[in-house]
Amino acid sequence: MRPDLMTPFRLFREDKPLRNAVCIFLITTLFYAIGAMLRLVEELSLFWPLNAVMAGIFARFAWLNRLHNYAICYTAMMLYDGMTTDWGPASFVINFSNMVFILTFALLVQRDKHVPVQSEALSVALRLFNYCLLASVLCALCGTFGSLGIDTQAFWPLFADWFSEQFSTGVMILPCILAFSWPGLSRPFKVQHLLPLIALALSIVASVVIGGAGSLAFPLPALIWCAVRYSLLTTALLTLITGAAEIILVANSIINISMSAKLHTSQMFSARLGIATMTICPIMVSVSVNAINALMKQVSLRADFDFLTQVYSRSGLYELLRQQEKINHAPRPMSVMLLDIDYFKTINDNYGHECGDKILSAVAQKVQQVVGNAGNVARMGGEEFAVIASVPDEQQALQLAETIRQSIEQHRFRWRQQTLSLTVSIGLSHAVSEFWQRTETFNRLLNEADEYLYQSKKAGRNRVSAQGGSQTLLI
Repeated sequence: MRPDLMTPFRLFREDKPLRNAVCIFLITTLFYAIGAMLRLVEELSLFWPLNAVMAGIFARFAWLNRLHNYAICYTAMMLYDGMTTDWGPASFVINFSNMVFILTFALLVQRDKHVPVQSEALSVALRLFNYCLLASVLCALCGTFGSLGIDTQAFWPLFADWFSEQFSTGVMILPCILAFSWPGLSRPFKVQHLLPLIALALSIVASVVIGGAGSLAFPLPALIWCAVRYSLLTTALLTLITGAAEIILVANSIINISMSAKLHTSQMFSARLGIATMTICPIMVSVSVNAINALMKQVSLRADFDFLTQVYSRSGLYELLRQQEKINHAPRPMSVMLLDIDYFKTINDNYGHECGDKILSAVAQKVQQVVGNAGNVARMGGEEFAVIASVPDEQQALQLAETIRQSIEQHRFRWRQQTLSLTVSIGLSHAVSEFWQRTETFNRLLNEADEYLYQSKKAGRNRVSAQGGSQTLLI
């Protein structure tokens, strides 16, 4: 089977409920095990990825939000605890607190599915962090009450530990889950693409060497550089790796933010929140850059395409020619047609400009339909259109022009309760063009086509005029 015909791999499929259930169970068990291995560092929970990963999965796939899927997730947690801990009844409450985070975040995101993300990218991203904050508070309250019997800390230090861990892990992992997509074709690699990564690695080294509370912010400029240069997903992954690395380095006193020998709970709480705050910045920058790029693309499209007729504008056609001049290829034939709607002013006078606009759009689409992949259509202004066609010789160009003329003549245009018949006059010119002088050749052929268009009008309209040998051909 050819690669382009292969179905892309999806871990979850709406039509495979059994596979979904198995995947939820296995992923829950896997990340529970990872979190359990990192659970205690000097009586502090270090890194708990499970809640953020599962919240992101349930938030991303709306059709997974079924009670039985949440029950499978909770069951996997209970089974793992039952086999690896002796917490007893406290395990029910602690794992329920995990489900509180997952449910709160997923349901809040699902509630916002109707919001057009493209138009409010920044506000949507900010709401995700707010949802993570709320989910972390609720999870911490429930988890603190459940942990009082198995942890020696008082309520508020334990709450601070729970909340800071849930929030910091959430803001690092959730953007990765929600932005994740299977990799496709990548752009050509260049050495300069590594510069933001090198800067990020050096900033982490500087945090270790210099130390102090302020060293946690050292990677921030490099992360913002990554946000400007890389995609949102890449930025989110780098932010996750950086944040997780800093938490681990701080917890093991490799990054020393404390003057005393022992790291206190309040200091770890502050470090986690500081790292979480830092990780928000590059995500915001990346979302902003994506929004700006999308806006620039829209502006470019509006400049290159005529808003009314949805074909190339005059400037867009010249931009297309300039792009073609950059591609090295053998000389190619170029046929330029200039079309004018006959008696268009009469349509505006008798039926109004709204009707005139509908006619322009309908004619443009009809011409584009006839031309197809053989060329490009552009509105040059008013009721005048240009066609650049790649056909082998002038005779085939004449046949294409005649097909366009006949299709317009035979088509019946509807306006409210009336049927309108239209015709077009066409001037055609043909030549062979070198790739590096497409624009120059087009300008010359356009002037010639304009002269032949005048001849078509002078000869009675609704015809094609072109140069054939030493005489003008009228079809």
